[in-house]
Amino acid sequence: MFVIQSFNYCLPCQKNKRKSITPDRGKEFSKHREVTEQLDKIPFYFADPHAPWQRGTDENTNGLLREYFPKTEDMNSCTKDYIETCMEKLNKCPRKCLGWKTPYELFFSKALRLI
Repeated sequence: MFVIQSFNYCLPCQKNKRKSITPDRGKEFSKHREVTEQLDKIPFYFADPHAPWQRGTDENTNGLLREYFPKTEDMNSCTKDYIETCMEKLNKCPRKCLGWKTPYELFFSKALRLI
């Protein structure tokens, strides 16, 4: 299953830090029970339909992504370098939900010098 493979490929060293999964209502999580079983019984929480405030961090991240990738933009025209540059900027941006740490700092347990 693609979701399980993606989690295990992208986050192998983070297994003990995974606490829950709150997906959107897309079909990629239709087999969430299988995903839960294979990912050490991580609980799934589903937001109510049309209630984006229940997934605040997800909605905020989508907004940050839209700054670099507007809905009107053809993703096929984005170069690998551009995507990697955007990814680096987003991962090195402090977030309130992370205690003003960056995703990079938390993932790699390294402090960044931002100034």
